[in-house]
Amino acid sequence: MKIYLAKKENLYSFMRECGYAPFKESYVRTLTAHGFPRFHIYVNETEDQYILNLHLDQKKPSYGKGTAHSGEYDGAIVEQEAVKIKSLIKI
Repeated sequence: MKIYLAKKENLYSFMRECGYAPFKESYVRTLTAHGFPRFHIYVNETEDQYILNLHLDQKKPSYGKGTAHSGEYDGAIVEQEAVKIKSLIKI
């Protein structure tokens, strides 16, 4: 799910206000002490805005002969998190 944020916001501060911590080149908010499930946001940017790409990681990715990613990109839980994040955007 995509959320749009004007670049007038400080991205790092905004993500911390939303409860997210930096993780590699993205941000995460864990829901349990074990690290999963967790909300995960990748950030793309244009000239005037950040595009937050939100999904829910249900479990740790497993890599072997193939790739398995259990991310949910829509659904009620992801939509509720998006509403929470959008409510913190300063207009």
